Amino acid sequence: METKLKIAIQKSGRLYDDSIKLLKECGIDFSNGINKLKAEALNFPLEVFFLRDDDIPQYVEDGVADIGMVGENVVLEKNKKVKVIDHLAFGKCRLSIAIPKDKKYTGKNYLQGKRIATSYANVLSGFLKTNKINAEIHEISGSVEIAPSIGLADAICDLVSSGSTLFSNGLKEVEVILKSEAVLVANKSLGKKQNEILKKLQFRINSVKKSKKNKYILLNAPNKNLDAICDILPGMKSPTILQLADKGWSSVHSVVNENDFWGIIEKLKANGAQGILVVPIEKMIV
Repeated sequence: METKLKIAIQKSGRLYDDSIKLLKECGIDFSNGINKLKAEALNFPLEVFFLRDDDIPQYVEDGVADIGMVGENVVLEKNKKVKVIDHLAFGKCRLSIAIPKDKKYTGKNYLQGKRIATSYANVLSGFLKTNKINAEIHEISGSVEIAPSIGLADAICDLVSSGSTLFSNGLKEVEVILKSEAVLVANKSLGKKQNEILKKLQFRINSVKKSKKNKYILLNAPNKNLDAICDILPGMKSPTILQLADKGWSSVHSVVNENDFWGIIEKLKANGAQGILVVPIEKMIV
């Protein structure tokens, strides 16, 4: 019987679409029909479980699933015996403390003696302990934002992405206590065959991640400025240079990191580069 790696992903919610997308971009083909709780990949030794986000760390710790894609905030809150083996660069958010907009925040000491509503009691408790704050934690499972307006709490501690939900509930963000994104977690006692499959999956995931951080660019450059342009464009090893039919000009191909992109484009143009084309990279194998 073929050994399969069992992966748990969120069955619905903010990480579901990106988790499915990442697996598909890794070339893994499987059917994820409505209300389906388990699926087998057709072209990779992988079995996919669709679970509640909060349950994934427990399933991975117990070995029901070998690995899981889950929010880092959930991993820290549940504090299960799993290991984080990769950050997946999606589902980015922050766990923050928010108070009513009409209140004046004077720093962390403002929280002394306050009632704070949250679904993340363990993480919040650690933050309060670290900062020597004595506050009352009200643990609730949902609709945390409403707690101050109904008199249940003086503040909340909840996940924030854009901040629009806080604003619509008359709240303002005052302290970020944790920055989070989706992570890949694994059972601490994976077998040899599962680890071999996991390495193959990680190789594919890293190739997809690298491609998203880089752009492939093509440009025409005057030969007299090639040395300066090559210094601007180191590429993965060095730029590719091809002579053009137009005497005195070359075509230069390279890879540019997304974070440096616009600064590099400006330098290229200043050195006479023309006809600059920018192409997304689907996969990047290094």
